[in-house]
Amino acid sequence: MYRLLALFLALPLLAGFFSIPSLAATTTTSHKYVQHGPTPGDAQIDATIRTKLAKSKIGKDGFKFHVLRGVVTWEGSTSVIQHKGSATRMARTSGAAQVVNNIQISAVGKEKAAATLKRAQVTP
Repeated sequence: MYRLLALFLALPLLAGFFSIPSLAATTTTSHKYVQHGPTPGDAQIDATIRTKLAKSKIGKDGFKFHVLRGVVTWEGSTSVIQHKGSATRMARTSGAAQVVNNIQISAVGKEKAAATLKRAQVTP
């Protein structure tokens, strides 16, 4: 009796399972490069980055950037390795379609990062 009841309950589930198309076949585009909404112009991207740079700690590093057709190119050097990534994120969130990050990490910055990494390693 219980087997018959389980069969009647399982039939609608199986029918629904086989009628749903495969999700892997329907998702063909990568969401990494999908733009949502209108893309801001170069002047708008430039103004947004300048505003964010003035409020940010990385503004003290004196980075230079320029915007051309939605591509932001960063130049400069820093002794804090995280500031390079912050500059890239700042440009992306300002509407840049692409970011070219030519910021160089100084030797002092590389040594600080290596020392921090050594402290973070766990010895067995």
